[in-house]
Amino acid sequence: MCVVYGDDWLTIAYTPQAGLDEEVRRRFWEDLDEMVRGIPHTEKIFIGGDFNGHIGATSRGYDDVHGGFSFGDRNEGGTSLLDFARAFDLVIESSSFPKKREHFVTFCSSVADIQIDYLLCRKFGKGLCTDCKVIPSENLLPLHRLLVMNLEIMRKRRKREMYRQHSIKWAALTEAKVQDLGVKLKAPLKFPNDLRF
Repeated sequence: MCVVYGDDWLTIAYTPQAGLDEEVRRRFWEDLDEMVRGIPHTEKIFIGGDFNGHIGATSRGYDDVHGGFSFGDRNEGGTSLLDFARAFDLVIESSSFPKKREHFVTFCSSVADIQIDYLLCRKFGKGLCTDCKVIPSENLLPLHRLLVMNLEIMRKRRKREMYRQHSIKWAALTEAKVQDLGVKLKAPLKFPNDLRF
């Protein structure tokens, strides 16, 4: 799903699960790739979703897109996400801020606590994000936790049209100009022939 607000694009994605056919996963990445290519590079883009991958605790080899804060081991799905982020000059904001482990866990089950949901944005928009974290007490779905990103987006101010009243320059009013104005005001009005009343 893609939402456009002004010059900003918000994309929500759901990567097919690891157990599905490799062809389905490949098509997902191709479709996401095609959609992001259609967005002008000068516009802000925010992508959030369940990518069903682990980017790992360290940025090892992906310093330009991985913020260095996460947990666990990287897997193939995480590598695909990191490669995608690098290809489109995105940064994974979910890994950009130090947090307690519980504020990284996006999927909590009886088997494991893992991070598979991520929020990304363009590198030039990185300064817009002031925080990105999981709210442990909020469950979006039975096993997924709410992942939020705080943004500071400055709205463009509209220029107000200034209506200025012209000032009367009394100092420029000389006796000669007063006499001339008096003559003009006392003179009868002249209308063109077709405007007779």
